Amino acid sequence: MSESFEYAGALPSGPASGRGAGLNPANRFETVSLSVLGEHLDQEAGAEAPQQIATRVHADDSRSIINPVDSPDLPFKWTVNPYCGCEHGCIYCYARPGHETMGLSCGVEFETRIFAKFDAPRILRRELARPSWTGEPIVLSGVTDPYQPIESKLQITRRCIELFATCGQPISVVTKSRLVLRDLDLLKALVRERAVRVCISVTSLDSRVAAKMEPRASCPQDRLAAVRRLTEADIPVTVLMAPIIPGLTETQIPGLLEAVADAGADSAGYILLRLPHQVDLLFLEWLRREFPDRADHVASLIRQTRGGRLNDGTFGRRMRDQGPVAAQIGAMFQLWARRFDLHRPSEALSSRAFVKPDDARQMKLFR
Repeated sequence: MSESFEYAGALPSGPASGRGAGLNPANRFETVSLSVLGEHLDQEAGAEAPQQIATRVHADDSRSIINPVDSPDLPFKWTVNPYCGCEHGCIYCYARPGHETMGLSCGVEFETRIFAKFDAPRILRRELARPSWTGEPIVLSGVTDPYQPIESKLQITRRCIELFATCGQPISVVTKSRLVLRDLDLLKALVRERAVRVCISVTSLDSRVAAKMEPRASCPQDRLAAVRRLTEADIPVTVLMAPIIPGLTETQIPGLLEAVADAGADSAGYILLRLPHQVDLLFLEWLRREFPDRADHVASLIRQTRGGRLNDGTFGRRMRDQGPVAAQIGAMFQLWARRFDLHRPSEALSSRAFVKPDDARQMKLFR
């Protein structure tokens, strides 16, 4: 993490010029923290002038890139994360607390201090070449969006997918960004081997709500357009309504599923909102700021889906919804998913074409 630079992107409106979080809560691992009174910040910056915070990118010196997943709650075993932190700024992001392990805040710093794994393709080549690696499917990514805005400049994700395509390594790509379309050429190479699926997250069709929740992600219409382009290229697409926020977005389930079915998605899934660690503080502050008329009601409904709490992080329970509110949302989702033929399980990815990097290079010599 010795290298860093600033990346100036577009700054839409928000609490800090396009940032999702309005707070930088103290790191939960630190024993000393500093709080600055709001009126002092107003005097320094001017109450009428929202602060603009540039994205700072730091080099991540990780020595491994394929991460094992040992959680009993998740349906996959391996992930690759080209970045830590995410410029999209989704206020509900469960990955925010990861920044606290690096001495930073899970608030604005999660969105503005991005760690990029510049060496990811080189490390990935080495790990795919290991005798123990057999080409099991990999999810790209688990704790960051591989197509967040800085990817258009750095192209770390693209270079990783180039290697995956060369080796026939099966992957699932999870994103909120239309930038995934840039890599259609590589994804098409994998689809011929039944070795790729793209999962597009669409949380709301209301562009105003989406802009508040996910200030730097692609707008809902662009995500639907990405679903259409991908399916036209015969790339299988799952749409994830993740998360559903009770009292705020669950009424959009029928319209959203109809829209993604029309765009060509072949399956859909959902996750109810999770608020681990201090993400609950960030989310409640955002809720009171952006939706003051319904903040208490939404918070109450969330608690009703989590056994009276805002979150339950216990393995085996953290992804399980509880109570009648959760049951009603689940039944609604399943009803409309069946109506639009989005309820079938996704086809398993195939590892039949996987070859190790050195073998792949040799094969090309004889084509």
